[in-house]
Amino acid sequence: MTSLDWPQQLRTLRGAPINGLSDDDFFELCRLNPELRLERTAQQDIMFRSPAGSGSSESSGENYGQLWLWNRQAQLGHVYESSAGFKLPDTSVRSPDAAWLSNAAWEKLTPEQRSKFPPVCPEFMMELKSPSDALTDLQAKMQDYLANRMQLGFLLHIEAETACVYRPGQPTEIVRGYDQELSGEPVLPGFRLDLRPLRRAA
Repeated sequence: MTSLDWPQQLRTLRGAPINGLSDDDFFELCRLNPELRLERTAQQDIMFRSPAGSGSSESSGENYGQLWLWNRQAQLGHVYESSAGFKLPDTSVRSPDAAWLSNAAWEKLTPEQRSKFPPVCPEFMMELKSPSDALTDLQAKMQDYLANRMQLGFLLHIEAETACVYRPGQPTEIVRGYDQELSGEPVLPGFRLDLRPLRRAA
């Protein structure tokens, strides 16, 4: 059995020694073990994220690439891929598959905060369902992002050609079929995520 086959409860460390780690201790743990892809919940439990398969990695790269190209032209903020961690207002540390932080939010961070897990929730975050992910876990994660002041979120289930769009104070929008685009308005002015390449990468 590999880590990809472990049930979620076996991918989570909890208890007083784990929960007692300081922010600096957790950052150092992540730095020394980058292959583990660690996240931390608001309860201070540590979760192991399974490595992505090649198909999921290609699709995640496509999503990040489209976001990066848009931001390169718009120059409205900063784009991050899945290795970046953010300390959210509820104290959890999360690493979405792709994230965008506005220039205004980034400029409020100190140089030291930028060098670690910045204490900020990106305005936009995107998650992609891998075969090892439970859809219900990702849906709960997106709701957590909203509770931590995310302004726009995309959850992509490529095998089902389905996307879920999350916005504060609005019902989750379910988009079916990958022959279309997802609008980033008004959070990401002019950004549209083209879903068609994900079909080819699946």
